[in-house]
Amino acid sequence: MLIQVDPTSSEPLFSQIAGAVRGAIARGEITIGERLPGARQLASSLGLNVHTILRGYQELRDEGLVELRRGRGAVVTATAFDGTVRLHQAVSELRLVARQLGMSTDEIVEIVRAEQSEPMEESK
Repeated sequence: MLIQVDPTSSEPLFSQIAGAVRGAIARGEITIGERLPGARQLASSLGLNVHTILRGYQELRDEGLVELRRGRGAVVTATAFDGTVRLHQAVSELRLVARQLGMSTDEIVEIVRAEQSEPMEESK
């Protein structure tokens, strides 16, 4: 799994790290029980602070995608492979685009609510 970050992006580095892992899970590049790169190792290879990596991993833990185990690091959970990973990825992309457009959280929520009230078309 290759994790890359863009230091010139307006997206925080820890979010970029979490997003890269989410994407790898969604693409099937990571399997259940697989260990993510160690925080120190990844920080060194990316030239980042270890706390930035840990914050990204903690975001993934809070989403239920990884378990953080002392001595074992971050391990991908079985729940990472249900539909929620795709939804988290879509929300991350939405946040990034909205940030680039200068939209507030309230504006994003309003768009999502309006979309929710529209009847969904059936797939054919």
